[in-house]
Amino acid sequence: MSDIYIFIVIALAVLAVSDIIVGVTNDAVNFLNSALGSKVAPRRIILSVAAVGLLIGTLTSSGMMEVARSGVFYPAQFTFHEVMLLFLGMMLSDVILLNVFNSLGLPTSTTVSMVFGLLGAAVAVALHHISADPGLFISDISHFINSGRAMVIISAILVSVVVAFVGGIVIMYVSRLIFSFRYHKMFARFGAAWCGISIAVIIYFAVFKGLKTSGLIPAGVLDFVTGNIYFVLTVTWAICSLALFAIQKMKINILKVTILAGTFSLALAFAGNDLVNFIGVPLAGIDSFNTAMNEGTVDITMESLMQPANANFFVLFASGIVMVLTLFFSKKAMYVAETELKLASQNEGDEKFGSTAVSRFLVRFALNMNNLYNRIIPKSLHRKIAGRFEQLPEVERGNAFYDLIRGTVNLTAASILISSATALKLPLSTTYVIFMVAMGSSLADRAWGRESAVYRITGVMTVISGWFITAFGGFIIAFTVASILIWGGNVAVVLVCLACFYMLVHNNFISKKSRNKNHGKKSDDRQEDAENASNILDDCINETYSALTDITKIYNRTLVATFKENRKVLNEMVVESDRLFSQSRHRKYEILPSLKYFRSSDINYGYFYVQIVDYLSEITKAVLHITRPCFDHINNSHEGFNREQVVALMNINNSVETIYRKINEMAHTKNFTELDSVLEMRDDLFAVIADAVKDELKRVQAGKSKTKTSMLYLTVLNETKTLVLQSRNLLKSQKYFLENSRSKA
Repeated sequence: MSDIYIFIVIALAVLAVSDIIVGVTNDAVNFLNSALGSKVAPRRIILSVAAVGLLIGTLTSSGMMEVARSGVFYPAQFTFHEVMLLFLGMMLSDVILLNVFNSLGLPTSTTVSMVFGLLGAAVAVALHHISADPGLFISDISHFINSGRAMVIISAILVSVVVAFVGGIVIMYVSRLIFSFRYHKMFARFGAAWCGISIAVIIYFAVFKGLKTSGLIPAGVLDFVTGNIYFVLTVTWAICSLALFAIQKMKINILKVTILAGTFSLALAFAGNDLVNFIGVPLAGIDSFNTAMNEGTVDITMESLMQPANANFFVLFASGIVMVLTLFFSKKAMYVAETELKLASQNEGDEKFGSTAVSRFLVRFALNMNNLYNRIIPKSLHRKIAGRFEQLPEVERGNAFYDLIRGTVNLTAASILISSATALKLPLSTTYVIFMVAMGSSLADRAWGRESAVYRITGVMTVISGWFITAFGGFIIAFTVASILIWGGNVAVVLVCLACFYMLVHNNFISKKSRNKNHGKKSDDRQEDAENASNILDDCINETYSALTDITKIYNRTLVATFKENRKVLNEMVVESDRLFSQSRHRKYEILPSLKYFRSSDINYGYFYVQIVDYLSEITKAVLHITRPCFDHINNSHEGFNREQVVALMNINNSVETIYRKINEMAHTKNFTELDSVLEMRDDLFAVIADAVKDELKRVQAGKSKTKTSMLYLTVLNETKTLVLQSRNLLKSQKYFLENSRSKA
């Protein structure tokens, strides 16, 4: 047995762990977001409930492993060598693809990724096999590939999107009509019966989606439930409703109980059924290796893969532990979850996605249809319906993205649709169903207002487009990687594996430190900490001081790098200035939500807070308008500054550095006795800038300055003026704020 196969087995084992990590990171959104979005409990409680579901689901994982072994290709047509490279190519492409989606914060289907990765790798290996056999032709590829599976998955995508979106709209609309946003009074009467429906469906979902093939439930019980489904659900609903009614009388919030139960159920089903996506292929590779070892030769075909897989307890338990650790410690998992939460949020603010022509057209179309609806529906009925959808003030909603009613609806609707599909043997995707239910419920709940609709629609279309990219991208990447492996031999196997491992380590560990430094404290944490006006303003002032310190360095390094035509440093400064601008822009969009924390007596705090945020936004914008043109100028190999321009900018840079040293000192010590001296230095600098502009205009008239260089020079001068002006204004606002707070104290 060649050492290369031992290397491949080790690589598959390592890739299995990596695939679990990147897979759970992407799929955690499926079972966490209803609980996280409604803030049903502290995050550690939510994660603990999901972790228990993951462990149980993993240990009861079923015979779905056959999908990875023989569901997409016919293993009897492939040799041991070909199968091992097929599996390795698929795993490498799967880890790469899911890691890219996680970095972008986009949820996708790990099932689609696996199936199409297998399909792409199998096609590549099959073509190599055909080319090496004179008796085979390209038309014989159908003997190697089970193409029907791909069509089933494609149809599942389309069905999942439409059915789940419409289902989410209908169930949420009816639920809100019944309970409204002020649901407590109505919920006290009918809440137990309503939540009973949810619990009954969730129990059915957990049994038939999570434990159906685990062997824990007797076949007779499964057959009885399947044959008497409506009777079983009715009895389960009655029992659950009575139990919830009793719990409700004990002053326990049964909505929270329902959501946590649904979170457990979805986590259990995810681990039980989707574990094949992560370890199915590596286990098949290890089984193939053992078969070849027992036969004593690698020149065998792999009919043995048609036999059921045997995943022992240790492998399942280890997989469950990796899943749980990923759930608790993966930052990217929260980043992916944040995408769906922001798209479904009842609160409006800084949107993650922009607008497109399609989204704008759809919003205009929806507005026209709404106007038609308002003309047809009687005004009295329209007022009653509108009253049921009357939004709560944001102060009453708190920090939750949506309320407990919507969180329950999301879980219930998803469980109903997935359970129905399982019973009818329809190939719905869990990821697609849960995401589209959340989008449909947010639309029905009127979370997509005119302030946010175009951005939310763009986000949904981006995610849906990503699903199709998963299929085609998974196929193409796996086809390419497998082709390199099968044609390149042992050297290609080693080099491709090392390149993939380097990419994973670099993206997930080495660059993590710099990402954390750049992003700083997450907005979620900032919002949770900002429980009053004082904390919000202290946080803002600290961020301002840090930004001013960074701006001083960026400005200086940008000018020096431009003088030296150092493209690398200029690119770094663009990244840094873009980060500062994004932070200040995010803070600006948080103004209105943050002002909700200010009492009426704190109105002066709010006024200065708005001023500080606005000035900081203008400062960071000015820095960005300096760094980007400088980088573009040098990147396009345009001629640098001439001697006169360099001398003038060096003098201006020294003055700016002196001013900012004084500003940073006062901002840090909160001693503003020398504020007037900053005003004098600012005026002196403005005079120098004015003289520099006049001198440049003279050079332009005399033909002594290049057009593009001259435009860049004038841009730097004008933006420098804006930079210093707004910095002094910001310092003055901070002074007034501190004086006001001292007088109140």
